[in-house]
Parts: sequence; structure tokens; C-alpha cells
Amino acid sequence: MDEAEAYARLCRLGLSDRDAAALTAHFADCEGRGKLAHGFSRIEWLETQAFDPGARPTRMLSEPGFERWDGNGALGYLVLHAIVESQLSSPPDHARVVVARRCFPTGALGYWVRRLAEGGLAAALAATSPRRLPHPTGGPALTGTNPLAIAVPSSDGSPVVADVSMGAVTHGDVLRGDARPEELVPFGGEQSHKAFALAVGLELLVGALAGPEHGAVLVVARPEADPVPALRALADGRRLPGDA
Repeated sequence: MDEAEAYARLCRLGLSDRDAAALTAHFADCEGRGKLAHGFSRIEWLETQAFDPGARPTRMLSEPGFERWDGNGALGYLVLHAIVESQLSSPPDHARVVVARRCFPTGALGYWVRRLAEGGLAAALAATSPRRLPHPTGGPALTGTNPLAIAVPSSDGSPVVADVSMGAVTHGDVLRGDARPEELVPFGGEQSHKAFALAVGLELLVGALAGPEHGAVLVVARPEADPVPALRALADGRRLPGDA
């Protein structure tokens, strides 16, 4: 599938030109970065889902350091797209916490924080999903894969973007047939209790702020310093998170 076919198929789902373009950009970026589990294959999955293509997210509360959004039935991708656009057009004086309830699916979180970092803002974003990860000792699924993404802008024009799911594989890998459902466990092998602890912490943090349905929590701030160039120099050409 190429971008033209992706856009056409999204339009056939009833999405507006603007929304189809926003989703196509997200999926194409994932394809280009090798994140195929979040790329065009997700369109086939969306074609099996029931959603309202005309739904629009709503900003329910806006204060200098805090915003609350409701997905209002819109796809989580489009909720985060609206939130990112809003932060870039009206950045905080210092920092802002943004809570989004009813925000799923959210896609590759690194894509959203990268856009914020390219706009000069430092950002951290976490989101929850259906329960898919069991305890390291087994048992029922207790948490989502609960990714966490952090992006820091740089004066050299290349932000550092760390985007990590707490699963050994992603649900997208399972959808693509690249992994088996039983491989959806916390990453880390004998140290998987660490990934599980992060998954639990994010599950409860997002749940406490966004409510019982799947949601997302974003922290965005104006940087006070420029640490990335020094780290790149120290890395001496080694790849840093988020590099092409």
C-alpha cells in the first residue's frame, strides 16, 4: 500500500479529507521509520472497527497549566492530532498538562511528541490500551502495553525521541502476523518485572487522570536549556533514540 491508496481507503471509511490526510501522514511516517506495526497495516484493522468518522474531539477545560479533552467518539489518532495542533498554535508560557479521556487508538506516540519537539517544545506522552500484558508470573492480562514517549528539541534541528512500549512485542505485530498473542508479555526476560512496574504505573496514572476508559496524558513545556547537542557529541556518531 502506498500513500495514495492509504488516503483513498481512509476516505472510503467516511473520514473527511483533512482527517484522512492526518492519518495518512501518521501511517506514512511510521512506515518510513520501520514501525510497520503502526503503519499502513493499521488501515486494514480500522476497516474492521466500528467508529463515527464524523466525531470531533472537544476541549472541555482550558487553564494556563492544564487542559482536559474528551475524544467524543473520535479516533484517538485524531484526538492527539487536535491536541498537538492546539499546543503548537498556543504553547504554554512554561508548562502544561493535557489529559484526554476516551482517546484510543493513539498510534505511535513518538510521532506526536516529535511534532511537538520540532515546534520547540519538550514533551512526554503516555497512553493506555486494552489489557494485554499479564503479570511476569502469568495469569490474566492486567495492563495495556502502555507506551511512553519523550521528545526533547535541539538547536541542531534533530530532536531526541524515545518511544517505548512495555510489551516484548506490540499488538500491531500480532495483527500483522509478525508475533503470536502469547508473546504479548512485559519485555525484559528475567527483568520483566521492571517493564511490568512501568506498565502498572502508567495504567494507574492515566486512569487516575483520564478516567476508566482508554486515555492519554501529555506534559508539554518550553525548554530552559539545550542538552541534546552535547549528548550527540558524547555519543560520537552512535545512533540516539529517534534518529533516522
